[in-house]
Amino acid sequence: MMQAPISVLGASTKRDTGKKAQQGNIMAAKAVSDIIRTTLGPRSMLKMLLDASGGIVLTNDGNAILREIDVSHPAAKSVIELSRTQDEEVGDGTTSVIILAGEMLHVAEPFLERNLHPTVIIRGFVKALEDALKVVDELSFPVEIDNNDQMINIISSCIGTKFTSRFGRLMPELALEAVRTVMVTGASGEREIDVKKYAKVEKVPGGAIEDCRVLKGVMFQKDIVAPGRMRRKISNPRILLLDCPLEYKKGENQTNVELSREEDWGKLLKLEEDYIRDLCLEITKHKPDVVITEKGLSDLAMHFLTKAGVSAIRRIRKTDNNRIARATGATIVHRAEEIKESDLGTRAGLFEVQKIGDEFFTFIVDCQAPKACTILLRGASKDVLNEIERNLQDAMCVARNVCKDPRLVPGGGAVEMAVSRALAEGADAVGGVEAGPYKAVGSALEVIPRTLAQNCGANVIRTLTELRGVHGKERRCTFGIDGNSGKIVDMKELGVWEPLEVKAQTIKTAIESATLLLRIDDIVSGMSKKNSTAPGQSKPGGPVPEDGDNVDSEQMLAE
Repeated sequence: MMQAPISVLGASTKRDTGKKAQQGNIMAAKAVSDIIRTTLGPRSMLKMLLDASGGIVLTNDGNAILREIDVSHPAAKSVIELSRTQDEEVGDGTTSVIILAGEMLHVAEPFLERNLHPTVIIRGFVKALEDALKVVDELSFPVEIDNNDQMINIISSCIGTKFTSRFGRLMPELALEAVRTVMVTGASGEREIDVKKYAKVEKVPGGAIEDCRVLKGVMFQKDIVAPGRMRRKISNPRILLLDCPLEYKKGENQTNVELSREEDWGKLLKLEEDYIRDLCLEITKHKPDVVITEKGLSDLAMHFLTKAGVSAIRRIRKTDNNRIARATGATIVHRAEEIKESDLGTRAGLFEVQKIGDEFFTFIVDCQAPKACTILLRGASKDVLNEIERNLQDAMCVARNVCKDPRLVPGGGAVEMAVSRALAEGADAVGGVEAGPYKAVGSALEVIPRTLAQNCGANVIRTLTELRGVHGKERRCTFGIDGNSGKIVDMKELGVWEPLEVKAQTIKTAIESATLLLRIDDIVSGMSKKNSTAPGQSKPGGPVPEDGDNVDSEQMLAE
């Protein structure tokens, strides 16, 4: 007697298994890579995106585009996450990694249709990854990081695809100067470069793009506490940094004081005044010119500091305070009683408050050997400045990568083509069923030169065939596609280079993500959140306003 099929999952739950799930994942990854395919290379197109608040984003940065796009397919979300990982890890190659990951899955599709098991395909992919990284390593060569022209050429070729490339050497010079400023060499000779923490970008609309510069020090949007009474310009200032309040201590909660006599009220006020006076005397006996605190500063403290000829700034950000400490050699003090002479920063050449547009900005500049800096960006509009900032971040990441690992590989698809040829030759040595997926990785890597040729309007088939021919004649060939003209050029002569770290990370991330998605054979979706109503009860009609107690915590989380 046949038994009726039992359904374990709920009626609203959707489940895809086996080939259907794998094909769905491959289609989703290809769809995401097709979105940003046209943004690769110097002849790339821009994308205009409308964000949730109605603002417009104009960019050809792969990570910035995918960050704004809202997708529902889980595999598409996973592929988009690659771009963010690549951006955090090496800061460049965000578009290439998505295109490569989509192509890796695309070449795996025919093997799945021929009923080849996903783990066999994955084994072939992993072997190909190991051999590909060896070829990339062989193609690399060292670079002298103290050679200014060479470094600027490297950064220019990496951000040549961006909007700011039309301004020539301006962005590469800014990026290189910023990275060299924040670079610290440790005792073991290892270089530490923290661009995110110590190289702050300040965008001020107005002026020309040529006015952008790297300040040898720090700039932030604050004015002195008492304009007109405190000095706005001090040469060679002694700077004191605090993270304690310069005002009378308030009670943690509501504090009640009962007074039986009227004169006790006067004593209470006198105590408060004496406390502030002692605090300010403790500060002024060390003769600082500028006092900067992260917390509040009362009117009474302002009066005593003004009398002592000290300029003060209050409620500054913790991150800005850390940058000032690093630039001026000051130490952030937690209590006024603990101030020592060595805590004062004396490495700054000039303290000045300037008005730019309608806002006041404080400059602490001309520092001796500052290990922190601010990059001041000027431009026509906020959209232009946002795009310049994105390009500058990429340029700084390239400079940082080269300073940390000073080895380069040729750009313009030359590495991908050389790896593709090496894998085609090595497939015979692999043998067995894994040889097919192994060789397919090589053909998938050709998507980079193919897309470069497509985006600059060249004849794709003829150009790729010619490039294959050039690479077939010579091992470790450095010929690639000139992204501007679509012609085949020796990348050494053209001077188009990429950091080895970026290229290796791109290939690793793309192949590893493809193997991860190929392992998925079951997708279950439509699992609803349990209702809080008791069984048999229906939900009251109409939407319930969220008042803080009944907020759906999963809804609040960002997708």
